[in-house]
Order: sequence, then C-alpha cells, then structure tokens
Amino acid sequence: MGFFDKMKLGRLKEGLTKTREALVTKVTRLITARARVDAEFLEQLEEILIGADVGVAMAQKILGVVQEKAKKERYENTEELNALVREAVGSALTGSVNSNGDDPFALPEGSKPHVMMVVGVNGVGKTTTIGKLAYNYKTAGKNVFIGAADTFRAAANEQLEIWAKRAGVTIIQQSHGSDPAAVAFDTLKSAKARNADVVIIDTAGRLHTKVNLMEELKKIKRVMDKAMPGAPHEVLLVLDASTGQNAIQQARQFDAAIGLTGLVITKLDGTAKGGIVLSISQALKIPVRFIGVGEQIDDLQPFIVDEFVKALFEKGQ
Repeated sequence: MGFFDKMKLGRLKEGLTKTREALVTKVTRLITARARVDAEFLEQLEEILIGADVGVAMAQKILGVVQEKAKKERYENTEELNALVREAVGSALTGSVNSNGDDPFALPEGSKPHVMMVVGVNGVGKTTTIGKLAYNYKTAGKNVFIGAADTFRAAANEQLEIWAKRAGVTIIQQSHGSDPAAVAFDTLKSAKARNADVVIIDTAGRLHTKVNLMEELKKIKRVMDKAMPGAPHEVLLVLDASTGQNAIQQARQFDAAIGLTGLVITKLDGTAKGGIVLSISQALKIPVRFIGVGEQIDDLQPFIVDEFVKALFEKGQ
C-alpha cells in the first residue's frame, strides 16, 4: 500500500465516517432506488453532492464524468453504477490536488533547512497541526525546529511547547508580545547553525493590536527571506473542514495576501462536510497536502487521492 499501511487506512476510514454517511451512503441508496443514469438520477446525485459541501463546480464536474461514461458503457447493476460514481469522484480530484504517495515527507534538494510557514485563523487547529507535522517529520528521521511566532497569544506558545516536547523537536520562542518576525528570524538562524532539516514557523491567526494580520504575515515572510533567501519554501494554510464553504473564502484571502503553496484540512472526523476537500481542490487549484482525521499525534495524514477515495467509499478496516 506504499506509504499507507492498513492501520492508517483504517484511521482514515474511521475519520471519514460522518462524511461517508452524508455522501456515499446516500449515493448508494440513490443507486439502489434508480439503478440507471437518467435526468432524475443526475439531479438527485447533484443534491447529495452539494449537501455534503462538495460545491456546485465540483458537483458539476463529477456529474459530467458520470454522464459521459454512462453514455459510452452500459451499467447493468448497482455495483457497477456505484463503481462509476467512485471513479468519477477520483477522476475529478486527480490533477487538482496532491496525489504523490511515494514519500510525502521527502525534502527537496537545495534548501536546507526546508522552511514551512503555517498560517490560518484562530480555532482551526493550527498549533495542533504544527505539532503533528513536526512529529511526522521527526518520525521520518528529520531534525526539526519549530518557531513560535504567534507571540500575541501566550496560550499558543504554551500549547506549542507541549506539542514540541511530545514530538521530540526543538522549539525557539521569545516572550509574550515579542516581534513575530524576530522570532522567525532567530529560528532560521538557529536552525541553520544546528544543521536542521525542517523548520516550521507558527503565526498568529488574529491580532489584538492595530496591526493588520495579513501585513504582519507579509513582514514575517520578508524577514525569513532575508535570513535565508528563498524562505519560506512552503506556505501552508490550515482550514477547519467543519466551516464548509467559508474555508474557501479564507483560503482566497490568505492566498491573495501571501501566496499559498498548500492546504491542510483539519477536523474531518468531526464533520459530515468532508466534501469540502473536493470543493476546495476545484475552486482554488492549490494542493491539499495533509488532512486531519483525529486527535492523536499521528492522525495528521498526507492527502493521497486514491487512498482518500478508497476510505470514503469503503467501510470497515
């Protein structure tokens, strides 16, 4: 199964239970009731897809694939028709999102340390995601540093310190209210001096001063580039799956301000709106790099299209 062992696939299936009920179970019932692709079938399928927050554009894309394939081939039973819908979902996702499952934690050559800037509004699970990312890279044998540049919330630094200890990685932090850009600068300098492989920089999700959040993030990004030309190499936006279509608006705002290279979709286990992963891939054309399917430290998984579709459409372990 490549990177994904059976245990991870089982956790992914478990994490997508609510979305499976909202999407796949309803699709299966529809297929059982109608058993052929006609106008009414397509209309009801569209309603189910949109209800699971797949989004209008992605729903239309999936319907187009279903309609086209149904014209070319005859589907004699519900099992074949179910496979058609599953194939259509996979086909619609491929090319829009990250589907490289060879080694999700391999680092590109020529950028050591590899610097990741993590952004997102408060409450999406950003700090937790950073801790889990650090754990994954540490488990993959990397020397990892975390920069605690969300200096506006004392609780954020405390939480990040706990995660750093759990992951067994180094954390660089300063006192509450320090200049976030200075923390990022110091983290990069320290990481370079101590031969780090990966640097993950936390950032504020909301500022309690007159400083605009996006301007502050731009400043951090500029300062990192001065400390290490080309940094950050990745800018990851953390989004809460339960916010549905609002997540897309957040992504557009962050992308316009600082440029995003990837997305992390969290809290998929707590929502029936997991279809947002499909919607985001269609709307933004920004790779989904990781998804969160639980509270445990190893519940942040690389997003691999084939495994996501398999977990979505299959029950059990």
